[in-house]
Formats: sequence, structure tokens, C-alpha cells
Amino acid sequence: MNRTVDENPVRASVQEMQPSTTQPKFGRIDAGLDQVDEAVEASKQHIFRMQQEDGHWVGELEADGMLEADYIFLHVLLETNDPKIRGRMQRALTEMLRYQNEDGSWSIYPGGPGNISLAVKCYFACKLMGMSAEQPLMVKARAWIRAHGGVVKCNTFTKIYLCALGQYDYDAVPAIPPEIVLAPKWFYFNIYEISSWSRAILVPLSIAYAKKPFKKIPAEKAIDELFVGGRNKASLKLRWNRDKIVSWRNFFLLLDRMVHWAERVHIRPLRAIALRKAERWMLERFEMSDGLGAIYPAMMNAIIALRVLGYSEDDPHFIRAMDEFEKLGIDEPEGTPDYEEPTFRMQPCVSPVWDTAQMVYALGEAGVSRTDPRLLKAADWMLSKEVRHKGDWSVKVRNAQPGGWYFEYNNEFYPDTDDSAQVLLALNKVDNPRERYQYDVSRRAIEWIFAMQCKNGGWASFDKNNTKMIFQHIPFADHNAMLDPPTVDITGRILEMLATYGYTRRDKRIERAIQFILKEQEPDGSWFGRWGVNYLYGTFLVLRGLEAIGMWNHEPEIQQAAEWIRSVQNSDGGWGESCHSYDDPTTRGVGVSTPSQTAWAILGLLSAGDTRSDSVAKGVRWLLERQRADGSWDESMGEGKSREAIITGTGFPRVFYLAYHTYRDVFPLLALTNYRRAMSAPD
Repeated sequence: MNRTVDENPVRASVQEMQPSTTQPKFGRIDAGLDQVDEAVEASKQHIFRMQQEDGHWVGELEADGMLEADYIFLHVLLETNDPKIRGRMQRALTEMLRYQNEDGSWSIYPGGPGNISLAVKCYFACKLMGMSAEQPLMVKARAWIRAHGGVVKCNTFTKIYLCALGQYDYDAVPAIPPEIVLAPKWFYFNIYEISSWSRAILVPLSIAYAKKPFKKIPAEKAIDELFVGGRNKASLKLRWNRDKIVSWRNFFLLLDRMVHWAERVHIRPLRAIALRKAERWMLERFEMSDGLGAIYPAMMNAIIALRVLGYSEDDPHFIRAMDEFEKLGIDEPEGTPDYEEPTFRMQPCVSPVWDTAQMVYALGEAGVSRTDPRLLKAADWMLSKEVRHKGDWSVKVRNAQPGGWYFEYNNEFYPDTDDSAQVLLALNKVDNPRERYQYDVSRRAIEWIFAMQCKNGGWASFDKNNTKMIFQHIPFADHNAMLDPPTVDITGRILEMLATYGYTRRDKRIERAIQFILKEQEPDGSWFGRWGVNYLYGTFLVLRGLEAIGMWNHEPEIQQAAEWIRSVQNSDGGWGESCHSYDDPTTRGVGVSTPSQTAWAILGLLSAGDTRSDSVAKGVRWLLERQRADGSWDESMGEGKSREAIITGTGFPRVFYLAYHTYRDVFPLLALTNYRRAMSAPD
């Protein structure tokens, strides 16, 4: 898809990314409850049609074109000649090119500015697939990349991948030595002080860095033309911070130079031990998992690590790693009505536990019977995914028993508090004949969640007290995702869950969580959203949690938040927010209206006690007018080849974003159901 990039990314988003709509069906601002009931019933039936045979739900998880570019890179590095894979690579190229902007760049979210690392990867992928540098789209891409500093401006991960194909120098990239795994757990700098996803990405990448894979490619596929001023080692190295000589950045740069010097003179006394430990660490986490960390970059790095360690293509570990990686792909050789052309696209991971928990909770809220066999089947499926083994989290939480849930089909080492809270909310909507078993599972999960509470009262996703900001200054930390700090969106969801299970403010742990949330409120009344875009997501989850736990909705903090939500409502009656608000907080709440974000706003207002305002009525009408005949909602723009999901989910702020295809349906159902209940309640 070719997109015009406006100088103001938010304005471009609002002007160009209009989702498909239907003609308004109502003349009044407020809709009758019979109309809401019809919409709720249609939505429930649509959601049930999406349920899998064994009871779970799983929707597509869409990201940007970097995944397809990396897929091409990996198979070129592996020298894959399988005709099936070669066909996928060609379709991946077609998919990747859909995302190119009119100015030649690629963006990490629709309507956003070009991203240099992504643009370089995509340009290189085009050349690896045989495209000429003189094709018009390549000329435009090259001009944009050079105008924005060229290859040297890419992040570390991109540069290391380029090194493997001879397009960058290993001596010029930040060192990721495997010796990082040798630091004892009590040491200030150890791998358990960084986020779980960075840990899973960096350990196999450190193996690759140590082994330094290299594949020579034909000269016509090289990207020397992307080096502004020519390619020389001095120009590639990271620069010192000359404005502040005494700084953590310069300290870590000095360490980095020392590591590189030791590499050159072969002073690596612990290298063999480190490689063995890194290999063992990686192989242990292949077990009970859909690949290392069950996330795309860690799985890809693990494949590279296995090969450089000498594992053959026939080795069971390598075969399994490749199989799990390929499962992330969605291959449609004949194309679909949504895409028209054949496509192969990669997902960053899959989200069945998350999607199932969201669906069951929304259906339960919508009045589906607690004994409905479809919900019971889903509940039993979720119960089968309970974590019963200690994972990386247990390094810091030593005395807690395992419990809770992960995001994917299998990821036993990495349960997270957010999924666990949502599953508990969902299970509470089902009367299970195995009542005692479900009770025991729920109690274990709640105790595990309490054990994961951070010292400031909030909850993070995968780890406890993962907040050492010093790690942000490490040279290879330029992917902006080294830490997993407590967040208000997760904390709000956990408060809602705990209230559902009978906890109140009399519990000191609950009060600490509330105080954490209140301290994090922005001056305008909103809250930052870490795992969804963005302030609309954070604010609605906080308000849901505070309402559930019994905080009076006339408190000034609550009413200020409600007023902020009303203040950012779009003229069409809906709400939307662009990923640009992560870069520029002054644009919070600004963006084209979407079904999921409109639903979040309505849910937030209802939780704040606003049931009768025009804002709520207009928001509900916006959802009703845009519901499709099959009971679903659309959260994309464009048609056919140009079709692209609007991003409302967050992977890593300012780095990687997600479009959950289930969000467009589950949250409108939840909002309409809560609206109907609020309007039916006695005054």
C-alpha cells in the first residue's frame, strides 16, 4: 500500500485512514435499548461463530512490514532452497511492499513517520529478492534513507543482522557478549534485571554475536549505496556524548570498546563457558513453549544461534525451532477478498489465551448463561493452560508457587499478570461442574499475582521490580524495551479482578495499588497506556479498576479523568488515538475514531458514573451505526490490496505496535452491554 505521509502524522492519520462505515440508522442522539439489544445479540452470534472447535478463540495479530523483511533475511542467511519457502518469501515481499509510503519509507504504524531501521530492512529485503536498485520504488526508498542518515542510524539489532550478510562490520556494532549470562543472580547487572522479552531476544543474539555468522552475497544485492559518505569503520561506530563526558552512556561505551578490543586480541577466557551456559539456557526454554519466548524475534535469533553452534538442519532442536517459527505465518497463496493478491504475512506471536479470556468475559457480561456449554468448553480450555512450573519470574519471587497464564498456546516459562487477571475475570463468568478444581486454580493464580506486586504498589507484566533505568544506557539497548516496569493499565485490570473475587480496600495490598495509580495520573486527568494505544486505553482500565474496588466516582481524580475523555471525543461521536501520542503526549486522545477505542472511552465514562451525557449517547450511536450486518465491526482502512488494520495495540512504545483483530469486536460488545445495564438500572 502506498500512503502519503503528512508532516503531521496525526493529521495524516485522521484525514487518510478512515475506516469503512455504513449510513446512519438513527435520527436521535441516543439510541433505544431495543436497538442496543439487537446489536448485542448480533455481536454475540458473530463472536460465537469465531470460536474454535475445542472452545478457544484466536484472532490474527497484525504488525508492520518488518516481520516479512526479517523472514526474507533469515531464509537468505540459511540458504533455504525449499520451493515452498521460496514461494512464501515472494509473497512476503508482496505483503511488505503494501506498507511502503509515498515518500519511499516504511512506518511502524499506519500514517506514522518513516522509520529508518524498518526502511533499511525493507530495502535490503527487496534487493535480496532480486529487485533492481533502479526501480522507482527503490529509488524513492534509497533517497529517503540517505536523507535520514543512512544505515548508521539503524538500531543495533538491524545492524547485527546486516553484519551476518556482510553489510556492516561486527567491530562497529555494540557488543552483546555471551558472558552476560554468567553474572550471578545477586549481581546488580544480570540478565534477570532486564525485561523477559529482551532476555529471550538477547541470549541467542549473544551467541550469534560471539560466533559472527557471515554469508557473502552477490555485489548487486549489497546496500553500499545506503551509507552516506561511504562505508568506513570509523563512521560506523557509536559516538561519545561530548556534551556530558561523565555519563552512563560514555561509561558503557567505554566498556563496549574494551570488549571489542578483547575480541580482537582474543582475550576471552570465559567465552567457551559462557557459550555453553547460553546454549543450555536457550534449550531449557524450548521446553513447554512454542519456541523461545514464543515471540518472533527470540525465535528467529534462536534459529540463527542453533546453526552457528553447529546444529544441523536435521537436528530435532532445529527442526522444532523452524516449525514453531513457520507456524507464525499466515499463508494465502490464492489471496483473499480482503487482500486480493496472494499473501504471506508473519505474526509477532499468537494470542489464544488472551483472546479467549476477553471473549468469555465479554460474552458473560452480555448475559450468556453461566452454564452455556460453549463457555464451559472455553473455560476448560483456559484451565488446561494454567502454568504449573516455575519460570524466569521465580528468580525474584522465590517463595511463590507457580500459577497464572501466558499469552500464547504454550509458554510455560513466561506467564504474565495481565493475562492471568483477564483469565480470572473470564472464569468468574462460568459455573463449572468442576467447581472445586476451578476454585483451586483461581486461588493459586491470585496468590501468584499478589506475589508479583511491585514495591511501588503496581504490577508489571512478566517480572517484579524490573525498573533499573541504568540498563537503558547500554549501547545495545536502543530497541527501547529493556525494562518491564509497573503500569497503571495492568494494575487497573488486576484491581477489577480482585474486586470480582471479593477483595476490598481494607486489604493493604489493594490500597497500595490504588495509591500507585493515583500518583501516575497525568495533569489533564488521563493515564498512560503501556499495552494499548494509549491514554484512552490506560484511562479506561484505571477507571474500571477503581470503580470495581469501590472508589467513589465523585472523587476529583475520577471526574477529571471523565472530563478528559469527553474533551477528546471526535466530532463524529467516536474516539480514537494514534500511536503518535507515544512520541508526542500533547496529541493524546487524537486520532481517527475506531470501534475498540470508542468502546474504551464509553466504558471509562460509564465507570466514572457518566450514564446520561451526550458524549456517551453519541459514542453508543457511533458503534451502532457502524456495526456490520454479520454483527462485527471494521477497524481497517482501504480496500483490497490497500487494506490495512488501524493499530490500537502496543508491543513496545515507539518501537513496535500491534493490531489485535479481536479488539474491534470484543470491546464494542462489552461497551454496549455495560451501557444497556447502566441505562436499565433504577435511578
